[in-house]
Amino acid sequence: MRTYSWEEEIPAHQVLAPDGSVVGEWPESLDDERLRSFYRWMVFARRFDQRALTLHRQGRLGTYAPFSGQEAAQIGSFAALEKTDWVFPSYREVAGMMYHGLPPEMALLFSKGHPDAGKVPAELNMLPGKIVIAAQILHAVGAAWACKQRGEDRVASAFFGDGATSQGDFHEALNFAAVFRVPAVFFCQNNQFAISVPVTRQMATPTVAQKAVAYGIEGIRVDGNDVVAVYAAMCRAVARARAGGGPTLVEAVTYRQGPHTTADDPRRYRDPQVHQTWVEALDPIRRLRLCLERRGAWDEAAESAWIREADERIAAAVERAESYPAPDAAEVLFGHVYAEPTPALAAQRAGFLAEQAEGGANGWPGAR
Repeated sequence: MRTYSWEEEIPAHQVLAPDGSVVGEWPESLDDERLRSFYRWMVFARRFDQRALTLHRQGRLGTYAPFSGQEAAQIGSFAALEKTDWVFPSYREVAGMMYHGLPPEMALLFSKGHPDAGKVPAELNMLPGKIVIAAQILHAVGAAWACKQRGEDRVASAFFGDGATSQGDFHEALNFAAVFRVPAVFFCQNNQFAISVPVTRQMATPTVAQKAVAYGIEGIRVDGNDVVAVYAAMCRAVARARAGGGPTLVEAVTYRQGPHTTADDPRRYRDPQVHQTWVEALDPIRRLRLCLERRGAWDEAAESAWIREADERIAAAVERAESYPAPDAAEVLFGHVYAEPTPALAAQRAGFLAEQAEGGANGWPGAR
């Protein structure tokens, strides 16, 4: 493994140039049909994201964390994982989580504050999106260590943003994973900002990937808006972990086109010219479509047909989310604290139910 000095920037690996031309080594396992699948999912995710923002503005969805601009980083990385692998996402991995099997309506329930949003389908070894920054990285290491102890052919992957690398949990997780050579992959979506704090104010090193050197593990830096390069890098990291080679830190250099959340105004801290370049010239969906068109694998008719189908699926997901039964407030607040309720908890529940009986509602905001 090549090592780097602290001031030396690791170049970002690239396969597709912004104009869709191939400038790097093409993965042997990636054919046109798989590439079209990536594109369909990226378009679906972008339109889902746009619809979610509209729902928020209409008062039909709570605080939401958009991910437009990061579709290639998410789809390309999740595509390298098996359903049997463990996935530990942050709150912004909605595109990848849906690709991996999470029903879209569950992603909407998350922003509606419904407790059932945390009930990931049993067939998925995936945890709910973590809001506590960097906490899921430690969880992934624990799962990876368990897989190694049990002799299971599984990999645990943690997904996080550049801001998480400023948390102690990130460093503790990488150190433990390196010492015990657990089958883990740490995937950082460097979208340039931790809310309003730019990467240059978070760390003195030029890249996230080179932080791997301090822990004696492999670091890979990739163009996060190039879905082919992301897929190739993640496949390499996953294969290495599965073969017993230990963990890898992957940095996908991308850009969050929208706000940090719907409570944020990015115009207050972003350079408009830089923003325009990322949104127009470096957009990951545009790049992949140009590539597909060059290969004769996509055209305007296919685009129109897929947009119609994607919008229909999203509309159905919205309907399912909005018709989802409201939870029982008493059960949510008191039912999962102790296996057997204490006298004090039972008294609190009884008081709560009496108040709700007087108010004529079950106490859940969406039920009034």
